[in-house]
Amino acid sequence: MTEETLTIRTERTPNPNSLKYNVGKLLIPGGSANFPQPETAEGRSPLAEKLFAVKGIVGVFIGSDFFTVTRSENEDWNDLNAGIAPALEAFFESGEQALTGKQAAAAPMVGQEGVDPEMVAQIEKLLDEKIRPAVAQDGGDITYRGYDNGVVYLEMHGACSGCPSSTITLKQGVETMLKHYISTVTEVRAI
Repeated sequence: MTEETLTIRTERTPNPNSLKYNVGKLLIPGGSANFPQPETAEGRSPLAEKLFAVKGIVGVFIGSDFFTVTRSENEDWNDLNAGIAPALEAFFESGEQALTGKQAAAAPMVGQEGVDPEMVAQIEKLLDEKIRPAVAQDGGDITYRGYDNGVVYLEMHGACSGCPSSTITLKQGVETMLKHYISTVTEVRAI
């Protein structure tokens, strides 16, 4: 390995099929990237490509200084980690960046016609300041995907995608907060 010693710590997430890896090194400055299938990483993320090469990995999410992998339902974490360790060693020895300059096509927004831009800015500010940091702690991310007739549409990434407790997080946490601060919000839905 390089002269720099890298210590990677794993952390359980609320999703039993996802595990968070804290690398303690900046991977993506000021953002995140979600790779729900291997083909979404091709040419975009050398790190995700190396992780998808491990049999049983079905999703990769990269945060600022961590990444989360999602496994197939019946895979064993010990077996997966035995494959992940050499993949990480190869990645960090290569000196490659976690992301290349190629960006994925943006998902289409829901609604948005005639929506007050100040309200959208307020929703995004609440997400950035109050919600995303907590979601990142659990190995995921949440992004604004639109607003239509009182309904805020959000997309869950990483460990939060497919997590049994994500519905509770959306309804009891995010929806309650957005309704409290923005009177026109009546509901939050995941897409």
